Amino acid sequence: MYLHPSFTAEKSQAAKVVSTVQPYVYACVFSSLCIIVGVIWDISWHTSIGRDGLFAPPHMVIYVGAVVSGVFSGYQVLRTSFFSPAEEKSQAVKFWGIFHGSLGALFCIWGAIAMLTSAPFDDWWHNTYGLDVTILSPPHTLLALGAIMIQFGTLVAVASSTNHLNINDSAKIHHWLFAIAAGVLVAGFFTVLSDYLSKHQMHRALFYQISSVIFPLFLIMVTRASNMKWAATATAAVYMSILLLMLWILPIFHAYPRLGPVLNHIDHYQAFNFPLLLVFPALAIDWIFYKFPNKKGWVKAAYSAILFLAVFFVVQWYFGTFLLTSTVARNSFFGGSSWYFGSDPDYAFRYAFRPEQVDSGFSLIKGLLIAAVFAVISAFVGYKWGSWMKKVQR
Repeated sequence: MYLHPSFTAEKSQAAKVVSTVQPYVYACVFSSLCIIVGVIWDISWHTSIGRDGLFAPPHMVIYVGAVVSGVFSGYQVLRTSFFSPAEEKSQAVKFWGIFHGSLGALFCIWGAIAMLTSAPFDDWWHNTYGLDVTILSPPHTLLALGAIMIQFGTLVAVASSTNHLNINDSAKIHHWLFAIAAGVLVAGFFTVLSDYLSKHQMHRALFYQISSVIFPLFLIMVTRASNMKWAATATAAVYMSILLLMLWILPIFHAYPRLGPVLNHIDHYQAFNFPLLLVFPALAIDWIFYKFPNKKGWVKAAYSAILFLAVFFVVQWYFGTFLLTSTVARNSFFGGSSWYFGSDPDYAFRYAFRPEQVDSGFSLIKGLLIAAVFAVISAFVGYKWGSWMKKVQR
């Protein structure tokens, strides 16, 4: 069969582009997914079962993520340091006088060390103080910092790999790896701050203020750093997909409380939170960058921030009402009936907003204006961060 020379060259070039993704980059993306899956599973474990051990299944998934990222990144550093030509070493970051490696790999190594250190610390904490009452206990904070370092390192590693390409149209694998890494990072921050971003909080100005600090930062960074069309939307879709899959899969399996008192008798895993509808404000951000390509960066960032908050507020306010109060949401699809085994199932505000958790009138307007300021600042920082990510070469 005859193949036109241009077609053969195109295939050869595409193969070359795919091969530029080093194995440790794939490993770090896989590790990031393991970590967020394990963390969400661990939260559901605490909600459904209670006490866990050092080698509980969710912990093992988290450890796998830490070990894989640390081992592959460590191998990349050792290979570059001792078995690579001088030219390759000159393009790497030098540290401790003898080691050379990519910046992303260094972050992943440090994150893996922090995460593995948190494991015995967490076990000692449980044995000493009992069950955690908050997500951000000291050992969990160390774990979260390590996980964020791995996820950030993965972003940097993918960005560096992408920035070495000459033809962006052939970099689909890079673009999707970047969107996946960014989506996992968004899911991680959402999980860490889930006490303030749950459906019970969606009628509070504080909910929108915290969201305005976090989400424009990441979504605009991705839009700025990636040459992928609709990059923010892809990132939001990855975040939502992760949360939805965990929401739908975990309750399939049996789980029984192992601690007392058991006020809510359950026999299956209780689902984690339904994801925020970030795909809608993300679409708005992508539209701004697509509609005004020649506008100055700070102008696009400001437009995106205001539009993000406007869309997010309208969508999430009414969807929050639906999630919490509607009987239609009390099923396995939306996870609205999930409830901690130690909480009274007849609690008066299980399916209603507490009066002190609802802002209205001037209080709401004032809170949203503050959120708008936060969103603009977050957007500017995200745009600058994205500009830096486009230049990362090491």
